[in-house]
Amino acid sequence: MPRSIAYFFSLHSPWTYLGHALFLDIARRHGCEIVYRPVPLRAVFDETGGLPLPKRHPVRQRYRLLDLQRWRERRELPLVLQPKHFPFDPSLADRFVIAIASAGGDPGRFMAEIMAGVWARNDDMTRPEAIFAIARAAGFDAQALAAAAEGEELQLRYEATIAAAVEAGVFGAPSYVLDGEVFWGQDRLELLDSALASGRAPYRPDPGA
Repeated sequence: MPRSIAYFFSLHSPWTYLGHALFLDIARRHGCEIVYRPVPLRAVFDETGGLPLPKRHPVRQRYRLLDLQRWRERRELPLVLQPKHFPFDPSLADRFVIAIASAGGDPGRFMAEIMAGVWARNDDMTRPEAIFAIARAAGFDAQALAAAAEGEELQLRYEATIAAAVEAGVFGAPSYVLDGEVFWGQDRLELLDSALASGRAPYRPDPGA
């Protein structure tokens, strides 16, 4: 039976963008199932004491810009430090991901293109038609996905990820949860890879528990 990794993310996050391709590769190499959990990140911050970017101290904001430059070089990905259409509300695109996965599809390519639109191409992802176009290019029925995404059941499932994230120990995006062990941030992907390769037991906050 394949191991499962819960992938908590926001399509709004440059860190999710930077780690996405590598994470998919790691999961594929180790034969892992991915459980896609797009999460309303601001709500998770509110629950866990995080601050949205504009409210962070300028020192932290400047460091973020430094770190983005380091990691775009490390991951060899194009990345605009201050995109024209950022911040944007990712909730519609997030719900498209849930709709794709619920129908048995693989949302990985759709996610990659949404995030590249924001962080590499300066596309305006606030426009629903831009999301529809990416869905069609990825081989999906955009109108069917939109209908599902606007449905009450799917919207409730999206909102439920807030409590699910906090219960899992997630407080930021991206987070990868393997056997209950949280790997927060794309800079932990190499550690996730090592954990999968070694087959070690998951670490716990209290090793004696």
